[in-house]
Amino acid sequence: MSRVQSKAKTAKEAPKSKKDKNTGKVVKAVKVVKAKNSKNREKVKKGKNLDNAVKGKNAKKVVRAKKDKTPKKSVNAKKVTKKIKNWAGYNNSLIGRGSITLWLDDSVVKNWYHTGKLQKGAQYLYSEHCITSLLSLKCYFKLPYRQTIGLARSLFHLLQIDKEVPSYTQLSRRAATLNVKIATHSTSSKLHLVIDSTGLKVYGEGEWKTRQHGYSKHRTWRKLHLLVNPETGDIEGVTLTENGVDDASQVEPLLTQAAERGVEVIKLGGDGAYDRKKCWDLLAKKGIQGIIPPQENAAYWVDENGELLDHERNKILKRIDATSRKEWKEQSGYHRRSLGETAMFRFKKILGNSLFSREIETQQTEAAIKVNVLNKLTGLGMPSYEQIKNDILNTAAS
Repeated sequence: MSRVQSKAKTAKEAPKSKKDKNTGKVVKAVKVVKAKNSKNREKVKKGKNLDNAVKGKNAKKVVRAKKDKTPKKSVNAKKVTKKIKNWAGYNNSLIGRGSITLWLDDSVVKNWYHTGKLQKGAQYLYSEHCITSLLSLKCYFKLPYRQTIGLARSLFHLLQIDKEVPSYTQLSRRAATLNVKIATHSTSSKLHLVIDSTGLKVYGEGEWKTRQHGYSKHRTWRKLHLLVNPETGDIEGVTLTENGVDDASQVEPLLTQAAERGVEVIKLGGDGAYDRKKCWDLLAKKGIQGIIPPQENAAYWVDENGELLDHERNKILKRIDATSRKEWKEQSGYHRRSLGETAMFRFKKILGNSLFSREIETQQTEAAIKVNVLNKLTGLGMPSYEQIKNDILNTAAS
């Protein structure tokens, strides 16, 4: 091929420049060279390593291959669904949650004023029943202190009850030192309980502001620890701590609250956050079977001579090594712990995911009040389910 012919071929293959209709300027076209080797790749896209891009593309193919290897469901698979059996009773319980007499009944009105022992200095005028009822009214209907007092006064006026209502400052001061006892509806003394924790916001931005503009440094939240009865949905114990407190450190005070009411805990379920030596030692001391999964990289506990300890945690590890972690969870009843997470969801859904109090002492009282409110709503009635198996036919295959 002559030099003239090669120049003509090069001119024919070269891209033509185009004129922009809007600006009238001539835009030079750039010829894209196919990346056949590493040198051409660097010429096409400077500053980027296409070898990594190729590796990433191959990695995605590997992931897809793994997904394709998963067993597919059969055509005539059976899906288990649930249906509420006691819908009429549960419906009436939902209606009863809006009754004012649920929080201000005759027993509260009779014990409205303080009748306890005298103390030094000023005396209490209103009883703990009075303060607890007003705080329950405030928490359930999510009212500020002043509106809570206004609601109570209007109710007493309509019902023609000749009682004085405490001021909002008295209600706020008494909340810091109020001794709230947890009330439940559990009938059995030997229970299998589950334990878990969640966060409650004290102050900070909402989700929209955080997503749009980010969050500021003024954010504070507390950690709520709950001891839940998965059979009834009642909360048997509650503690509120700062956000840096270890979950395993709250096992003893929660079990103490349950023991004060005569509840004997025979099994305790929790997640991997409670896989701590102090937690296992406490359960062994109290004779409680712990259903707590060891961490993925957990090792057997041995004594000074290197011998395996006769410990419940070592037994769990042996069963996991012999079968699998999934099979151990199914056999031990570990999945009952999910009902504890359901109780936390109900707590936040009904009573909110934030605290209105600012001091830690008042926040602890607020958490105990909200737990009693939730237990009272649970006592009105809970749904009872029955399983229904439905055959799912693949219409596309037919």
